[in-house]
Amino acid sequence: MDAASLPSHHEYQIIAQAMDYLLQHQQQQPELSELAKVIGYSETHMQRLFSQWVGVSPKRFLQYLTLQQAQQQLQYSSSVLDLSQQLGLSSAGRLYDLFVSVQAVTPGEAKMQGEGLVIYYGWGHTPFGCAFIASTSRGICQLSFCESEQADTALHELKLAWPKAELLADQSQAQSLLKQVFSQQQLPAKPLSLWLKGTNFQLQVWQALLNIPYGHVCSYQFLAEHVSSAKATRAVASAVAKNPIAYIIPCHRVIRSNGALGGYRWGLSRKQLMMGREAQLKQKKE
Repeated sequence: MDAASLPSHHEYQIIAQAMDYLLQHQQQQPELSELAKVIGYSETHMQRLFSQWVGVSPKRFLQYLTLQQAQQQLQYSSSVLDLSQQLGLSSAGRLYDLFVSVQAVTPGEAKMQGEGLVIYYGWGHTPFGCAFIASTSRGICQLSFCESEQADTALHELKLAWPKAELLADQSQAQSLLKQVFSQQQLPAKPLSLWLKGTNFQLQVWQALLNIPYGHVCSYQFLAEHVSSAKATRAVASAVAKNPIAYIIPCHRVIRSNGALGGYRWGLSRKQLMMGREAQLKQKKE
């Protein structure tokens, strides 16, 4: 979806409300008429809007919400990931994933707390709601989703991470970056650069997340086994939760071993929407 044609934030809020309802009532498998009534739309309008955002009808999308479906996807994805690692492939099964180059903040740079550093930031609309993005000459250092009434929260987090940096608002640059990240028409001409600040362990987990192919998922335990050991599941989950670059570093592709969604710092409905869109697009292209 090109940035020029991104749906409105109001439409995203409607879809988020619909997603929340489906998540809460998945066992009852609500009909389109029930969903439309809850949202306050006609069935035709609800079907059209939902399909526009998610790519499939609400009824079809409910299939992606079942634990059985998630468990099957976990099993299949684990096989793909195991095979890719055995063959030395880091991008098995990728379709539309972004290619990124990653640099880590050095201990010296972290100690400076941003002194002498210029960070440009701004907000924009995406297929998954309002997003905040911040970047330096080294690359993107923060990408997070936010609701319009909480837009300043992400900026506050940036100030805490880099208290001595010079922060400059640049909406033009922010929207250009968001267009590169979220456009489904074509991949960026060159890799997106990420500049990551974290512990060695966190960086290792975030790098592992980049190896989860588009349209696949893995469990926290699987990720722990391939980063450190099965005993590190809790530490891995903590590192996943602290991922500073939403969507590009796909922490939304990690779920619990039993097929449950687990947590997501930017909202479970947003996580489910990402997973559902990726699953149906992957299926459509295979």
